[in-house]
Amino acid sequence: MDTNRLEAFSDGVIAIIITIMVLELKVPHGSGLADLQPLIPVFLSYVLSFIYVGIYWNNHHHLLHTLSHVTGGLLWANLHLLFWLSLIPFTTGWMGENHFSSVPLALYGFVLLMCAFAWWVLQARIVATQGRRSTLALAVGRDLKGKISPVLYLAGIVSAFLNGYLSEAFYVLAALMWLVPDRRLEKATHER
Repeated sequence: MDTNRLEAFSDGVIAIIITIMVLELKVPHGSGLADLQPLIPVFLSYVLSFIYVGIYWNNHHHLLHTLSHVTGGLLWANLHLLFWLSLIPFTTGWMGENHFSSVPLALYGFVLLMCAFAWWVLQARIVATQGRRSTLALAVGRDLKGKISPVLYLAGIVSAFLNGYLSEAFYVLAALMWLVPDRRLEKATHER
């Protein structure tokens, strides 16, 4: 199978995920600025999730450009990632509607953790398919950011029950760490 088909399908799913998230932003019934105040938590959760989905979309683009061919295992690993990404709108909405209370905040972190795990599975599947000397294997190396992120998500999940602000800070920190595209993948795809 051609990698373009996999990328087009993934891009479509990610576009739908973003569309679903923005639909959670309900128009207020009043026309004053004060009427927007109840939407602040929903908007903030949307912004954070939009950034996360954008990070995955950007890095996914570069990841797929390291592929020379697509296998059935890669298709399933990619669907696994898309499954967890597709849960982001639900947890985003629940977290925002409940003003970042502990259970929705922890579930949001769990979904982020599972997205990171699914990313690792997809990455590992590509390396297994293409070999230890493949473009991706050489580009990823030790993957320090990939190892730090799950720790931050776990810390966010646990702290959701202790201090919501600290939990949010862990999630924001992980997003900031990935905000700059993964230069290793970007560089590797340009060298091919």
